[in-house]
Amino acid sequence: MRPVRFGGSSRLDGAPDFVALGDSLTEGVGDPVGDGAWRGWAALLAAGLGGGPVRFTNLAVSGSQTRDVLERQLPAALELRPGLVSVVVGVNDTLRCTFDIQAVAARLDQVYAALTEQGAVLLTACLPDPGTMLGLPGALAHPLARRQRAVNTVVHALSDRYGALHLHACEGDWITDRALWSADRLHPGERGHRQLALRFHTLLAEHGLATGPAPSPEPEFPGPTRSASLRWLATAGTGWVARRCTDLLPQLLTLAADELRHRARGTSARLDLRTSAAVSAALAALSVAEQPDAA
Repeated sequence: MRPVRFGGSSRLDGAPDFVALGDSLTEGVGDPVGDGAWRGWAALLAAGLGGGPVRFTNLAVSGSQTRDVLERQLPAALELRPGLVSVVVGVNDTLRCTFDIQAVAARLDQVYAALTEQGAVLLTACLPDPGTMLGLPGALAHPLARRQRAVNTVVHALSDRYGALHLHACEGDWITDRALWSADRLHPGERGHRQLALRFHTLLAEHGLATGPAPSPEPEFPGPTRSASLRWLATAGTGWVARRCTDLLPQLLTLAADELRHRARGTSARLDLRTSAAVSAALAALSVAEQPDAA
């Protein structure tokens, strides 16, 4: 990884302005603080960035895809000129029938480039695949896993290209520890958000960018009861998943049928190779576009 760029100014002296971009994970879904409001890992992290107050702005919106971050959140972030900015997005792209890894790569490249060119230190993360988190059957889970692996590979490559501080959060004990996750299995609960905030804080502290106290791993609020969790799943939770998966379901069934056919023929490896080739082509297209005489 290239050295982290500090923008050539004093913008990171003391507590930096911090702006968070992304989807429901960064918005804070799963970490309620009353009156229907969410807090989340980014707000917890902001409190420990420096000894003084931190101007924190959370631009993340539930359901956002990479297109939303590029077209709606990025312009607002650039106006704020933050010293530190997080971009954690991509899961919702995998849950859409319009999923296109080349488009995802191109959008993330534009977002990362614009923020780092302005001098911001960039925080990124790769994430677990939603099929595994939801406990879907293998034929349904595997296509989603391939998509998320493709997004994670792109995030890894672009994080390296732009000198981002990257958190590898797509695997590990925190995924399998149900105490860290909310009832919907897609969002961390308060403990999980605190775990993410703590890991980001450690990463920043290693580079001298977090000088305040690390977020506590212990929850501030009691966790939801089992009955409350089931009630949430039966009402708001079911609607949340349905709104994000309706357009995917017909295609996912087709992908599952294709998965089963390849499994029966013993050719499942071809699906992995196809995904790898698509990721390589997406990253190669970015490299060609960056050539000054490419036309």
